[in-house]
Amino acid sequence: MPISKIRGAAVVAVALAALSVSCGTSPKGSASPGGSTGAPAATTGASSSAAPTDSTPTAPPASRTPSAQRSEPVSLVRDAFAGLQATLNDSCTPGNCAYFLGRVYDELHRMDAAMKADAKGPGHFPEPIALIKKLDAELAGDRSFENLKKHQTLLIGTRDKINVWMQGHPDDYR
Repeated sequence: MPISKIRGAAVVAVALAALSVSCGTSPKGSASPGGSTGAPAATTGASSSAAPTDSTPTAPPASRTPSAQRSEPVSLVRDAFAGLQATLNDSCTPGNCAYFLGRVYDELHRMDAAMKADAKGPGHFPEPIALIKKLDAELAGDRSFENLKKHQTLLIGTRDKINVWMQGHPDDYR
């Protein structure tokens, strides 16, 4: 019974993280700190049938202050870390091993991208980024289930080491 409560809490945490990402002010796909001025204008401007005016393209960038851009990557790291933590209570069982290993791989790389996009710079997360780089070198670009299964210990170990590192640096993702 306690494990089901933990899993339930993890599902709720992931759902809340997904909602917070989908309810954000920035459009999906603008994870880079610099962002593109074209994408926000196209997705947040007036209705698509209205003719663009001189003020339409400039309104979204003006609302995206530099402080808002700096805080956005921090939430990306927080959300990516929540996704990684959601894998902690799962395991490689016969019915879901391929899914589980693929998800851990995906969450690690989501975390890697978020840390590298963070306004503090990739140098702020040296150990986690180095751990993922080491994992990628071992996997040699092969993301197949067979290769992930072969390197399962390294994959799970990388996840666990990053979890410990992040727990020791709570100000980096809150």
